Order: sequence, then C-alpha cells, then structure tokens
Amino acid sequence: MKKLRHEAELFKAALLAGVAYAEGRKVVEFEATDSASDKALYIYRLLVHDKLIAPMPEEQVSEKTIRHRLATWHAGKLPKGHPLLG
Repeated sequence: MKKLRHEAELFKAALLAGVAYAEGRKVVEFEATDSASDKALYIYRLLVHDKLIAPMPEEQVSEKTIRHRLATWHAGKLPKGHPLLG
C-alpha cells in the first residue's frame, strides 16, 4: 500500500464526499456524534455494495486500509491538476 502524498487531506475530503453520497442516497443520516471511523467504515461498505470500489479481503479491513482506500477513491474523482494530487 503506497502512501499518497496528501493522504490525510484526501481522506478528509473523501469522508465529506462519502457522507454527502450516503445521505444523498437517503440510506443513512449521520449524527454529529458519529466518529470518523464509524462513518468511514459505513461509507466503505456502501461504496463496495454500490460497486464503486473493489472490496478488500475481510482480514485486511482495518481503519488504516479503509482510510487509504477512501483517499484513493476520492483522488480518482478529482480533476487533473488538483492541488491534492500534486
């Protein structure tokens, strides 16, 4: 797993995009008290269910790998030349 250059910022942006995607589909309503880890796991599972990202083997699913997978997913959606891709 190669670390992305701006992985922390990409993850934060991916979390916001994932929350908007999930709430836009009306499958969940996140609370302010929900942790980032809980949101990330839910968003990961939803994206796998919707076939937007490939699933990882269950023994590889951890907070670190989910953060990386979501950051990579969001990086793929950004336009070429975006500052977070540099």
